[in-house]
Amino acid sequence: MAINTNNNTYTIVYATIVVVIVAFLLSFVSKVLEPQSLANERIDKKKQILASLNIRELSKDSVESYYNKVIVCDEIVNSSGEVIKDGSLKDKDGFAVSMKEINKDNLPVYVCQVGEGDQGTKYVFPLSGKGLWGAIWGYIALDSDLNTVYGTYFSHQSETAGLGALITEKAFQGQFQGKKIHKDGSQSIDLSVVKNGQVKDVNVQCDGITGATLTSNGVSEMLASSMGKYKEFLTKGNK
Repeated sequence: MAINTNNNTYTIVYATIVVVIVAFLLSFVSKVLEPQSLANERIDKKKQILASLNIRELSKDSVESYYNKVIVCDEIVNSSGEVIKDGSLKDKDGFAVSMKEINKDNLPVYVCQVGEGDQGTKYVFPLSGKGLWGAIWGYIALDSDLNTVYGTYFSHQSETAGLGALITEKAFQGQFQGKKIHKDGSQSIDLSVVKNGQVKDVNVQCDGITGATLTSNGVSEMLASSMGKYKEFLTKGNK
């Protein structure tokens, strides 16, 4: 008996079978590639953290070994500045916290050693905010005084090429080095980005990107909101 391929029932059955097969194949491929995808995400995150410590241009194969060498531990602190989990090289509690999971009682802190003694101790904090068109994020590394910026790393989802996207460039990120989180005697987050050419306090202000005011403002607001969550931790550290 010949099958009537012009019949509506045939069309529906055929389409259903094709959809099921394609869905199965996509699910299978996704499952097979999942370990590699997760590994790439892990390496990329570690690479970003190292970039905030001014350790860049690493090959993909060397990122994890370098990370394990530099990152002493990753802690989780709460809004009171108390360490609630203390990670180690074998158990990275803080690293497991994604940007979306960060809240007042789930704040990762990466303790790093990039040199000898106290001067070589650095602390890295995650940053997340909003630019002109989408999410922006990054990491900021502080010296052992928990006030002086050692380095920064910023990235974005969809900022304008040649304008807001310039937050990823060393020229923009580099100007944060040596700046202070707090003004003398202040406990607020004073580090900020101002309109290009209008820096009045060189200790806590950085030049924004010309033509990208909203993205520059987004970086400034990201610093204030993200580091504001660590206010108590920073204050206790300074004391």
